[in-house]
Amino acid sequence: MIYEYCSKCGHKYDKTDTEMFICSKCKHIVYLNSKPTASTLIIDDDRILLGKRRNEPEKGKWDVIGGFLEYGEHPEDGAKREAKEETGLNVKIEKFLGIFMDEYGPDKISILNVGYIVTIADGEPVAGDDIEELQWFNYNELPTDIAFKNGREMLKAWIKQL
Repeated sequence: MIYEYCSKCGHKYDKTDTEMFICSKCKHIVYLNSKPTASTLIIDDDRILLGKRRNEPEKGKWDVIGGFLEYGEHPEDGAKREAKEETGLNVKIEKFLGIFMDEYGPDKISILNVGYIVTIADGEPVAGDDIEELQWFNYNELPTDIAFKNGREMLKAWIKQL
């Protein structure tokens, strides 16, 4: 990700080899941070609910439920919101699973994914938002076409603690 002009004053950036852009005119700094995301592993005993992705990247592959956080949103709130948008379910966070790094999309945007193990508080699963299909999988019969490295890592972390 490269910025050419300062978003504050419009001055053209000088070349830099750092992980940030500093405007030589107004001194405004743009940090190149990882984008925060939150995911839910929706669990029922030894089964997990996965969603088949409707859109690129990784279209047609199975994925844990989650997505990008909104500005100022707490990861727990974002995880619950994404679960509701993608599955129609209200979920209860049971346990923090971990933090998982990855890259997203053709531009390989760095993401920092906060993963949670959750259970269903209420509702019936219905595919929504960018999910084509929802399906329950037993922990020992997971599909092989799991989207994203961080999704595969989260599933391994969940299975390890069973």
